[in-house]
Amino acid sequence: MDVLSFVLALVPILWLVVVLLVFRWPAWRAAAGSLVLSCVLAALWWHLGALEVATAVAEGFLMALWPIVIVIIAAVFTYNLCVRTGAMDVIGRMITSVSADRRILALLIAWCFGGFMEGMAGFGTAVAIPAGMLAALGYPPLSAVLMCLLANGVPTPYGSIGIPTVSLADLVGLDAADLAFTQMVQLAPFFIVAPVLIVLVAGKDVPGSGVAQRLRGVIGVALAAGVSFTVPALAVAALVGPELTVVVGSICSLGVTAALGRAVERRGALDEAYRLGTGESAEAGPSAGAPESAPTGSRAASPADAPAAPLTLGAALRAWSCFILIFLLLLGTSKLVAPVNAALAPLSTTLTVYSGPNPGSLSFSWVNTPGVLIMVAALVGGAIQGATPRVMGEVLVATVKQMLPTVATMLAVLGCAKVMGYAGMISSISAFCIAVAGGLYPLLAPWIGAVGTFVTGSGTSSGMLFGQVQAQAAEALGADPVWTVGLNSLGVAAGKMLSPQTLAIGLAAVRVRGKDAELLRAVAPYALGFLVVMSIIGMAGSALPLW
Repeated sequence: MDVLSFVLALVPILWLVVVLLVFRWPAWRAAAGSLVLSCVLAALWWHLGALEVATAVAEGFLMALWPIVIVIIAAVFTYNLCVRTGAMDVIGRMITSVSADRRILALLIAWCFGGFMEGMAGFGTAVAIPAGMLAALGYPPLSAVLMCLLANGVPTPYGSIGIPTVSLADLVGLDAADLAFTQMVQLAPFFIVAPVLIVLVAGKDVPGSGVAQRLRGVIGVALAAGVSFTVPALAVAALVGPELTVVVGSICSLGVTAALGRAVERRGALDEAYRLGTGESAEAGPSAGAPESAPTGSRAASPADAPAAPLTLGAALRAWSCFILIFLLLLGTSKLVAPVNAALAPLSTTLTVYSGPNPGSLSFSWVNTPGVLIMVAALVGGAIQGATPRVMGEVLVATVKQMLPTVATMLAVLGCAKVMGYAGMISSISAFCIAVAGGLYPLLAPWIGAVGTFVTGSGTSSGMLFGQVQAQAAEALGADPVWTVGLNSLGVAAGKMLSPQTLAIGLAAVRVRGKDAELLRAVAPYALGFLVVMSIIGMAGSALPLW
């Protein structure tokens, strides 16, 4: 057991921890420092040649640019364009018109709509936008953010059209659909429990309400919200892959939750004390906003607000047109439609970049890749919503500027991951972890993924940093690599709730400052409880013959 090599291999990661959490450096700058350190260590300690270091970095950069960066820009561009055209206002009014019960509205906005935003855009939108909407409706700001943190963590491995899972699968050489389905099996209990926790938080601000009172009348709705999300997501992950997993799940959950919410409200089964505006609450934020570095949203209409215009079927279809087209294009080019998928498959390029031994290969699909398809859907949908080419160009330029720090972070993190992998630094980390944990390694695996997300604020970055560690641990232990690598994404779901970046985005969305520590204390018991259960799931699953 080479302790010194283990410690040196951790230096780029420890650098990230220190400069992000202690010195509060921006993520792109911290990641650039990690890249430099990994290159220096690879050359001096692991004796990787200069050409090998350069080509490893180049391979990481290319993997980041296509398909990750193109998906990030396309997804956030779609959202920003819908904000510019007013489509997001219409979508918000549709959701908030379903019920006036604070618990059901929390499910619709934080869980269903938040899950949809995570699946479509990610990168802060799924916390900033729903939290701002909830605060605008009158929820206490910290409660609004807490509910969105609980809702956002679980679907993170499938955010931004599945980029965390697709990137992780590509990095370690696994089939994306197999990994997506395995992760959903691991995450299923948390998909079902999260809506119940959201209901408990939504009702706690009503004076004199205990756990039983908060759940009365809506426990069935909450469980249905979780099950109706989980079952379709499992099916899509198995049959299609990670790209549409939480998109389809959130849409199904939205429909079921809205229908059941209306039904219980019409039956008079809901306590009037939980009607929004009747309970005692703290001062809410004035509008749904977000920090300048995060995607911004618009104010949500409260149940008492008079709508600006009737919600007609035509208006609804126009508002959802971008997302409908994304769904149709991604589904229509997937393996479920074999002729189309096969016809587009040759429109790709495969090349080898790394100049050292045992190089990996990069495959670039020029048409049948989510980023291109999302961009096409956004442009067509934007035209349907009335956006002119000039407006779309302005939004695209603004989106690129907005996402430049994220792009720089992705480039640096992927470059660092490739250098660490080819140099043997990942092997040093995994060998030490295996020597210490042995057969109990599956207990540790989710915590590793959680640490990666806690530090970087990104499920994708966590996978890039630790995916190879998990894969090499599985190989050394003779464990199933899909199950073991999936445990990294399982931990991501808990780490995302605790990430200082995620907390900052949520607090900025509800216009609250200086409450980071208070919010962290509020969410920590949930995240740590999740991690304990995740460790049990990891160990139990690794012992089953199926895995």
